[in-house]
Amino acid sequence: MKILLAVDGSNHTQRMLDYIAAHKELLGAGNRYTAFTVVPSVPSGAARFIDKTVIEDHYREEAERVLAPVRVFATGHGWDVSTVHAHGRASDAIAAYAQEQKADLIVMGTHGHSLLSNMALGSVANGVLSRCTVPVLLVR
Repeated sequence: MKILLAVDGSNHTQRMLDYIAAHKELLGAGNRYTAFTVVPSVPSGAARFIDKTVIEDHYREEAERVLAPVRVFATGHGWDVSTVHAHGRASDAIAAYAQEQKADLIVMGTHGHSLLSNMALGSVANGVLSRCTVPVLLVR
């Protein structure tokens, strides 16, 4: 099964990874995992004044800060894992990548904000759920 792990470097990501590791029977064996993180885009007004290679280096460094510990955790548990990053709005990028790659499942940690907070601010999990048809496992 192709499983997309939406990660952001928070303790919610670590909880999600711990949950998957502790519940191996839930997903079965032989899965291919892709750890995917989204770096917020540099505002276009500022980007006009910054060299494109500097911006790309920034995206790569920020993504690696999130992905490196996930890679260590996954390989330590014997998972077949690759890592990918994008920049932009997280919910849009996660849903688009999952559909483009024909993921069988998206797994993501949820911050568990209140209903009022989610209505006012939105949530990445809600955004992903509303944008794609790929099944999503939310770990709180």
